[in-house]
Formats: sequence, C-alpha cells, structure tokens
Amino acid sequence: MSKGKLEKFAEMETFDNVFQYPFSIIGKSAFKMKGHWREQYFQNTNPIVLELGCGKGEYTVELARLFPTINFIGVDIKGARMWKGAKMALAENLHNAAFLRTNIEIIDRFFGEDEVQEIWLTFSDPQMKNVRKRLTGTLFMERYRHFLIDGGIIHLKTDSNFLFTYTALMAKKNQLPVLFQTEDLYHTDDIDASTRQTLSIRTYYETMWIDRGLNIKYIKFCLPRTGRMVEPDDEIPFDEYKSYHHNQWDALKNR
Repeated sequence: MSKGKLEKFAEMETFDNVFQYPFSIIGKSAFKMKGHWREQYFQNTNPIVLELGCGKGEYTVELARLFPTINFIGVDIKGARMWKGAKMALAENLHNAAFLRTNIEIIDRFFGEDEVQEIWLTFSDPQMKNVRKRLTGTLFMERYRHFLIDGGIIHLKTDSNFLFTYTALMAKKNQLPVLFQTEDLYHTDDIDASTRQTLSIRTYYETMWIDRGLNIKYIKFCLPRTGRMVEPDDEIPFDEYKSYHHNQWDALKNR
C-alpha cells in the first residue's frame, strides 16, 4: 500500500463520520448501531438513504447538501477513495452525511428492518460475468429487503448499457414498479426541476464517461418486501468498451 493511502487510512480513523467494518472485523462481532443509526449517530428521525459503491463520496456529499433533512450514508470498501468525501463532509459540517467502509456483500448486517428508505447505485461495476456480484441482481435485492422499507426506492445511474438493460429486465421479470427510466438522461425533457437537479450531480467518473461520448442511463424502481425474485433469462450484449479494453478500465477504476 502506498504512503499516501496509509496516511488517508490513518486520518480516517480520526473521522467521527466514518465507520470502518470490513468483513474481517464484522465477522467477529455484531455491528451495535444496526437499527439505531438515527438515534445513535444522526440524532434525528429523518429518512436514511444509502449510496452503495460510493467511491470518492461525491454523490453522497452533494445529496447531503441538497437535502439537509435527509440522512445519507455512503458505503464502499475502498477507504482511500472514501476519504475525500468524508473529509469534505466534515469540513462543511454536513451532519446528515456519514460513511461506512465495508464489503457491500454484507450490507444487511449494518441496518435493521425498515431503517432505510432509498438506495442509490451510482456507476456500479456491471459485473457482466458474475450476476451474484451485480448490485441490481436478485441476490442483492433479497439483501436489500432486510432493511429497506416495503416499496422502498432504488435508483440506478450508469454508463453501462449492459447493467441498465439487465436491471430493466430484472424489474420487468419480477413485476417491480418502475417509476422512471431513460437511456439518455441528459437529453430527456420530461423531468421535473427537482429531479433533474438531483440527477445532474456528476461524479469524477461520470464526467469522464460523458467526455467519451457515452450516454448516461437511469432507472428508478420500487422494491416490495414480498415475492420470490427470479433472474431474467435474456441474452444481453456485453459493453464492448469495458470488455475489450479491460486494462484501461481497471486503471481508471483504481485511480
């Protein structure tokens, strides 16, 4: 690990808005704040919204700025990236923003039943070859049901045609209510001003995809508590710019 990353990890240990519980830690003891984020950390009764795979935390921070009466928690395992957003939130006294460094595969160990109202998935790895790791896959939908309110909202914002198509098919297959979807977010007219403001938040990586001429796609759907989840069986073409330029993609993600 580089000296810069070590310094960021050390500094994050002093941040009171960061909770670090990777699998190696949570596997040994339960997370005591599960089900009690509002009273024990935020000290209010406001809704809780998660951003899973928050990267540098830009979306979490900007959402917290826009909606001071909503609590936002950015989740990622990459601590050196998360450091930026966490530090920014502290500097701006954004008391409605927190960060959880952990493996998203065990996200249901950190939140109690009905504790979360919405989930944002911003530019998640499409996991084209591994549906079990796909954050909009049915395995993760079942995990979200453990803590998301009945009919809670899930947002997916992505550059990946594969992930967008898969998610839309998954929602259709399982009769999940789709509230809105578009294959070209920034060239869609019928979006109200408030929603457009929220969707216009751009992360570092999103800006890079737009600069490459890629359309940004978005889908918003509800996840009911009950009903057996079934995987769609449609063939979906892989994203060529990721599958055929894998080395460049890995280099970009690890910056």
